[in-house]
Order: sequence, then C-alpha cells, then structure tokens
Amino acid sequence: MPPASTGASTIVVAASPQPSPVADPDRAAATAGPSASAATAGPSAPDRLAPGRPGYRRMSLALFAAGVATFALLYSTQALLPAVSSSLGATAGQASWTVSAATGALALCVLPLSALSERFGRRQMMTASLTVAVLVGLLVPFAPSLGWLIALRAVQGAALAGLPASAMAYLAEEVRPKALVAAIGLFVAGNSIGGMSGRILTGWIAQLWGWRAALGAVGLLAAACAVAFHLLIPRARHFTPGSLNPKALAKTVVGHLADPLLRRLYAIGALFMTVFGAVYTVIGYRLVEAPFGLPQGVVGSIFLVYLVGTVSSAAAGKLVERLGRRGALYLAVSTTAAGLLLSLADDLTTVLLGLVLITAGFFAGHAVASSSVSRTATRGRAQASALYQSAYYLGSSAGGTLGAVAFHAGGWAGTVSLGLLAVLGVVSITLYGSRAAARAARRRPVPVVSPQS
Repeated sequence: MPPASTGASTIVVAASPQPSPVADPDRAAATAGPSASAATAGPSAPDRLAPGRPGYRRMSLALFAAGVATFALLYSTQALLPAVSSSLGATAGQASWTVSAATGALALCVLPLSALSERFGRRQMMTASLTVAVLVGLLVPFAPSLGWLIALRAVQGAALAGLPASAMAYLAEEVRPKALVAAIGLFVAGNSIGGMSGRILTGWIAQLWGWRAALGAVGLLAAACAVAFHLLIPRARHFTPGSLNPKALAKTVVGHLADPLLRRLYAIGALFMTVFGAVYTVIGYRLVEAPFGLPQGVVGSIFLVYLVGTVSSAAAGKLVERLGRRGALYLAVSTTAAGLLLSLADDLTTVLLGLVLITAGFFAGHAVASSSVSRTATRGRAQASALYQSAYYLGSSAGGTLGAVAFHAGGWAGTVSLGLLAVLGVVSITLYGSRAAARAARRRPVPVVSPQS
C-alpha cells in the first residue's frame, strides 16, 4: 500500500487485476480485462525517466513541490476556523464552508479536468492548475467578507482539481515502470507534508499575527513551490494528444456507476472521509474552548497526528492479506469508532488518543477502499479512480459542513454522533457485501472432478 496523504487521494499503481480470494461476488467470475493502465502497459522505453538518468531528479523534486503546494492550499483554512469565526462573526457551520467549498469544487472538477489533460497535455494542465490556485491563494487573505472568502476558496479547489490526475498520468507516461512506485511515493510525500505543514504553519502564524497573515504565508509557500515546479518539470516526451469525446467519457462513467462493487467502494470512501472531515474541521473549536483552552498554535500542531496515517495506510496491505478486504474494513471502522468514543472525554491525553485511533482507522480504511477500486476496474481505470476521488472529496465537504452544524447544535457529542452514523454506514455496506458474496458462493456450481483411471 502507498503511504497516506493528508487529505489527498491515495494513489495506487496496480498491475492487471488478478482474481482475488477476497473479491466481492461481482468479481468472482471476472477475468483481467484486455486494457491495462498506462502505468503498466507497454515495454520500458529507453528514454523514459529513471533513477540516475537525466531529468529524473528534477521531475521528482518538481512533483514533490507540486504536492506540497496542492495540499497546503486545499486545507489552508482548516486549522484557522475558530479564528475565522471570531474575526468574521461566523458560526462553526458557516466558517466550515471555507474548507467544504474547496474540497467540493475539487470533487466536481476532477473528471472534466482529467479529460482536458488528455487533449492539452499533463504538464500544461498541472502548470495551469497550480498557477491559478496560487494566484487565488494570494488573493484569499484580502477577502473582505466570509462570502468572498468562500467563493475564492471554491475557485481555488476547482483549479487544484487539475493536478492529482494529471500528475499520475504524467508519471505513468514519462517514468520507467520499475521506477514508478518510487516516483509516486515522492509525490504522495509532498501531499502529506503540504497538508500537515500547511495546517501547522497557519496555526502558529495565526497565533502571532492573525489568520489573514497565516493564509498569506501559505500563499507565498505555494508560490515558491509553483516556481520550483515550473523551473524543474521536464517536458513531456511520451504524451500523445487525444480527442475530447464526451460520449465515450460519459459511457465509461455510467458503466462504473452501474457496477455494484464500485458503487459500494465509492460510498465507503465518502463515508470514511465524512468522519475524518467532520472531526478535523471541528476539533479546533473544541480544543480552544473550556476545559482545554489551547492556543491557536498548539491546536495547529495537533495535525502532527496525521503521521499516524502514514503507518496505518502502509500496514493496510498486510491487514488485507491476513483478514481479507472486508476483515480489514471491519477493523478500520472499529478503530475509528473507538477513537470517536474516546474523544468524548474531557481529558486532553484521552482526546489525543482518540484522534490517533480515528486517524489510523480512517487511513487504513481509505487505503483498502481506494486500492480495491484499482483492482476492480478492468477498463477506464483513470475514470474509476477519478470517481473515487470525487466521492472522497464530496465526503470531505459534507463531513466538514455537517460536522460543524452538528457541533453547533449539540457540541462535540453531536459531531461524534455524526461520525458514528457514518461508521455505521460503512459497516452496513460491508455486511451487505459479505452476504452477497455468500449468496453468490451458494449459487456457484461446484466443478465435477473426473475420477482418475
């Protein structure tokens, strides 16, 4: 399993899918499709990028910088919500839209922008997306009202949608297959560091100079990363422009949405992210209030807990080997539920332990669900992954807004109740899959073995 990102989509490079002993009934009789992902298709071209070859280090540093900028910008207001509420006279639910608008716009724009990259080029799409997002990021600190702040954040999220899918396609086309996992690891590491450091940076700067200065610092950090990306990224040598075919794209998307297993995986990803988005959008409000009364900088540092996600995501592969996909999901939701319940305590150490369990459970479940999408889709994998990203970020958007509304209505217990309801949804979907698998196994004919002569 790949390392986890802090709010980013988990990126999986899969070989042609093989029958799995833990596959759902929808895949019990399926065989590997004729199409393979670009990451694994075709022989290794001698001029593709690889460690030790010219351009590989530049490419790695460029995409690392892009990853840092992307997720520093995307979640830049999350650690600042209490300060935004205080400054602009907004409730938790209203302020949460500064996060939800960005993630929601990203979710809606992933598919169309990934299609545009097929026509105009991965490098061009990444450059344009990052440039627009950074320019908007430099305007965000000057938003005169909450409405303007939310609108600018929505534009920023829409712009950022062009980066993750284009980056993956660029790597698949330009890097030798054997070096691809390492290259993706650096991009995901940039996501992780950007998402975590952006939240911590904004927390401490806001404590000293206010939330507008904090957002300005993130904008400058992203601008520096964008300049580094533009100077370092090698030109694409293996991209072949395609034609925009909305009908073919729509047919592929409809086919994925008609697949029962993919629908379940999309729902699981969205529900897990609903829990995570709700908890980390609202936790700052709880920790600055009594009985904790933590300063803004310390609240921002709480996001160091995200490092737990890297460990649990990497361990998800071993969990699936031992427990099967459904067993790993049950363990992930149980861990998340236990963390939610522990977070109800008024003791800071217990709350932090709860956040550790929530984070570990979320990233493990997300890794299992996202990797299963890659194994399930035998064709149109780019669209299948984009749909998962859309569901994932829609879950983030819904979780942030609903979690804040629940907090306003019932305090932290209200947010926890929302999280437990989403966890129950994951359990219900997984149980349904288990029962469907059992029914399919009973219907499957038993092969007749001819007696040996």
